[in-house]
Amino acid sequence: MIVSPSLLSADFGHLANEIEMLNVSEAEYLHIDIMDGVFVPNISFGFAIMKCIDQLSDKVMDAHLMIVEPQKYISEVKAAGGDIMTVHIEVCRDPKNVIEQIKASGMKVGIAIKPETPVSVLTDLINDLDMVCVMSVNPGFGGQKFIPDAIGKVKELKALIKEKGAKTLIEVDGGINETTGKQAAEAGADVLVAGKYVFAAQNPLEAVSSLKRLS
Repeated sequence: MIVSPSLLSADFGHLANEIEMLNVSEAEYLHIDIMDGVFVPNISFGFAIMKCIDQLSDKVMDAHLMIVEPQKYISEVKAAGGDIMTVHIEVCRDPKNVIEQIKASGMKVGIAIKPETPVSVLTDLINDLDMVCVMSVNPGFGGQKFIPDAIGKVKELKALIKEKGAKTLIEVDGGINETTGKQAAEAGADVLVAGKYVFAAQNPLEAVSSLKRLS
């Protein structure tokens, strides 16, 4: 299992220490939520902060853009250290074009779907994607409870990937802990995004390891 700790739940006053901890953890990715206050109610990191994080981190930068018109910021994400750029299908008028632009930048491309968005919107895109992010909470806030319907979506997505012969990874984002993480893993998830479960843990390194062992 690939673990992607979400910095939205980190201690911002000691961010360098948090990243140093993750550098020695078993996590492969580092999840960065970019919010604009338009697509979602909150505002989070900007690209300058993301670049500083990248300079401190030796993990794969998993950038999740919860913003409108994400195609305008592809070069900024790349320059700030993005390795994977995930955008929401709900804000892409021409998803194919956005996917092509992200790939042309040299980054891997992901598409995120909100809890109410059906998996069927990805039918004609799945072979073009490196990853699909299934939101198991409503985007824009950390610390929410896992929405159980996400498990069915993961199973449906896994079946679509198999049907199309794609190699797309499935990422689950929101309300992940050892229990929900196990449910997601058993349904077919490849990547687990975890915020509070990691950063609020008494032993964050063990929290990462517990998710890593899921399959």
